[in-house]
Amino acid sequence: QVPLVESGGGLVHPGGSLRLSCAASGFTLEHYHVAWFRQAPGKEREFVATLSRGGSVTDYADSVKGRFTISRDNAKNMVYLQMNSLKLEDTAVYYCAATPTWTTMQTKTAARDYAYWGQGTQVTVSS
Repeated sequence: QVPLVESGGGLVHPGGSLRLSCAASGFTLEHYHVAWFRQAPGKEREFVATLSRGGSVTDYADSVKGRFTISRDNAKNMVYLQMNSLKLEDTAVYYCAATPTWTTMQTKTAARDYAYWGQGTQVTVSS
């Protein structure tokens, strides 16, 4: 059973918006830090955004600051990524991830700090 399932990806024009969703299964997301990563063809997986358990700590990759927003709805056991002003370079497979704890505050952007992953959803930005 895949612990996290992403949805909401698709094809969008530059400047458009998408909202990705991530549903947790088998565990209570409220007790976990959550994050989004992405991987473009031929590139390594990279950090996009993270949100702490209590919601007090957020961090974004410089490339998405001001355009993307991570949020969570603990009652629904869901995590979201609102993506606005999409650019061609945002094209990638987007992955949701969760972890009960960060090793350090500096590693919260590292994929190795996250124990649970989804299978990804494709986002394609094209004119």
